[in-house]
Order: sequence, then structure tokens, then C-alpha cells
Amino acid sequence: MKKYHIITFGCQMNEHDSENVAGMLEGMGYELSEDPYKADVVVFNTCSVREHADKRFYGMLGQFKKRRDESKDTRIVCVCGCMPQQPRVQEEIKKSFAWVDVVFGTQTIGEFPRLLNDRITTGKKQFSITANSTVVPDEKDSKRLHKHKALVNITYGCNNFCTYCIVPYTRGREKSRSFFDVVNEVKKLAADGVIEVMLLGQNVNSFIDDEGNTFPALVREINKINGLERIRFMTSNPKDLSEDLIDCYRTCDKLCKHIHLPVQSGSSSVLKRMNRRYDREKYIDIIDKLKEACPEIAITTDIIVGFPGESEEEFKDTLSLVEYVGYDSAFTFIYSPREGTPAAGFNDQIPYDVKHERFERLNEIVNNCSLKKNEKLSDKTVKVLVDGASSKDDKSYSGRTDGFKLVNISSGRDIIGQLVDVKITDCKTFSIDGILV
Repeated sequence: MKKYHIITFGCQMNEHDSENVAGMLEGMGYELSEDPYKADVVVFNTCSVREHADKRFYGMLGQFKKRRDESKDTRIVCVCGCMPQQPRVQEEIKKSFAWVDVVFGTQTIGEFPRLLNDRITTGKKQFSITANSTVVPDEKDSKRLHKHKALVNITYGCNNFCTYCIVPYTRGREKSRSFFDVVNEVKKLAADGVIEVMLLGQNVNSFIDDEGNTFPALVREINKINGLERIRFMTSNPKDLSEDLIDCYRTCDKLCKHIHLPVQSGSSSVLKRMNRRYDREKYIDIIDKLKEACPEIAITTDIIVGFPGESEEEFKDTLSLVEYVGYDSAFTFIYSPREGTPAAGFNDQIPYDVKHERFERLNEIVNNCSLKKNEKLSDKTVKVLVDGASSKDDKSYSGRTDGFKLVNISSGRDIIGQLVDVKITDCKTFSIDGILV
């Protein structure tokens, strides 16, 4: 059998797109190769949200070009995802990587089997990019990374147009799947042994289908599905987080006691320049209501440091918000301009040394909060869904608690895919150690 390998950059949406691509390839008779240099077809699924992912992609693609120049390399190289949706990247690929065989975007992923077949049969390079498609993608049979858990898209695209973000330009306008299609997909997954689903969208809170079914209604319906143990979702915009959804944390026993709620900044004036459409007070009000509905809820977030025009006082607003909320963890980022976004053209860009110094100060506070939250689990017994082998040693496994905390588990037997009781023995900033009960 011919072999394939997929290299994925970016978020869970990209991970699920790669699962769909893998399903298409296996439907065409290919099998997975763990080594990209032994694969007949290599797919780069790209991310354009941050500059680091851009550089990694170009660096890895350059390595394939070098091998092609040095030998008679006949493997087919494909590029997909968010980056090809941008005109500047399309030009860069045509100029510097014209040898790439197939290029397709986030909104033409369903065309991949035809594009690959046309490349093989005609020998001609294939290119398919569509912007702002109004068609809700047809979810294909995907090749899941795990048997016990699954990623399920419920919305595509984004209408928010935050001034720093490229996603509305690469993923297109917001579209919701049918309520019943999503529910039926989750029922099939549960019947296939899946015990945890992650509902995905650039903004899952704004899910509403043609019949008027809302996201909280979807969560409640999925909560009824037999065999399913856990429901997660990613990502939420605070401006659309409703009281109805907060109530789901009271009433839905399968909804994990965790929410990822990106704040981006603790300053109302910065949030306004970001076009986030909520302010500091609104965000704090949501946090307070979440904690009231679910006192044990774990809260994680995204924070951008050094957004154009950010003053020292505005940055201190972020620090004070972090301390007020007491996040369980946070993804922190130094602002980098994304070509094509409004913020890239703002005149008051912050010098890198200032951004980096603030980044270090922020991480010190975030990490202290994370450690304190983790230490509250010391000597307690918690449920963990085991995802796979731990990187620590060959007798350990790793998984996630209900609150999405990473736990390394000492076990003398294979426990992958199981919900197990674990006694916590050691708490660190980024992970927790425990033993199987």
C-alpha cells in the first residue's frame, strides 16, 4: 500500500481537519507512515494565527525542497489549511515553492481526493482556494487520533473580526451545522466507544442552526446520549457566553467542569481597540457567575501581551485580572502583526524588548496561579481519562482530569482509553503526578 503522512500546525480545528484528510487518504487506499520521508503523499496542514507557525512551516517545507533538489524525490507534497487562504502566501508558494503538487484551503478540503487523483493522473499541479464560502462543509469519515475521544466541528468560520486576528479571512464567515447532524454524529461516536467529545468552533457559543437551535440546547441534548461520559467545547468568546450556557454547568452532569475563556487583555481600552466587544467588567461578571454555578470549575484563557498602544497601566490591568480570576493555566502570546488585519497597520506598535519584559512578568504570575491551583489536588483522588503513554517513562501514562489538568500516572498495566481513579502524589506548574488507585 502507498503511504501518507500529515504534518499539522495550530489549533484543534486544524487537528480535526487533518483527521478528515487522513480519512480521505485511507479511503483512497493509503496507510499511515510515521516517517514523512517514507511517505508517498505528505500533507502540510498550516496555521496562520501566529508568526511562529508560519516560520516552522516554511522551514519544514524548505527541507523537503532541499531533498527534492538533491535526489529524484517523487513523493507528492500538498499544502492546505489557513495559510494558503491568504493572497500573500499564495504568491509565496507560487514564487518560492512552485514545486508543491497540491494546494487547497480550509473551505475546499472536501475536494482533496479529486485534487490528488488529478495530480496523479494528469501530472499537473492542482490549486483550489475559495474565500467566504456559504456552504457548511460535509463532515467526512475521519481517521480519529484516539478511539476513546473525538473532535466534533459544530461551527466554521468567524464573524467577530478582532483587529489582531486573521481567522475571519482564512476560515470565512460563520456557519453552523445542523443541530440534528451534530447530535447524530455524537451518537454514532458513542456507539463506537467514544466517551469524550470536544465540540469545536472558532466561537462555539454563537452556534445556531437554521431551525433556531442554540448551543446550550445542543449541550443539553448531547448530555442525554448513552455511553458518553464527558463533553468539552472550544473556544468561547465572552461576548456570546449566555446565562443559559452557564446554567448547563449546573444541570448537565457530563459537561466537564472546565471552560477555556480567552480574555486577551484585562484592560477595557485595549479590548476596545481589539474589537472584542466586551469590557473588563463584563468579563469579570461572567467569571463570577461561572464560579457561582460551578464552584470547582477550572478556568483557562488566552492573553496577548504588547498589543499596539498598550500602556504600562493597561498591562497592569491584565496582571490584576489574572490575579483576580486565578486561572488554572493560560496561553500567553507576544503580539505579532498579521498582514491583512487592522492592527498590523496601527501606528503605535510596542518595541519588542518592552513586549518581552511584560511577557515574562505575566508568565510569572500565571505560573504561580497554576501551581497554587494544582496544589489543591495534592493527596486527592481524581478521575482521569487516559490518552496515551507518558513522555516520562515507559511505565507511565498521561491523561486529563475533568478540569483538563494533565496527569502523569504510574501504572503497571495498559490503561489507555480508560477513566481511572488516580491519587495525586506530586503537583507541579504544568502537570501533576499520581498513582493508579
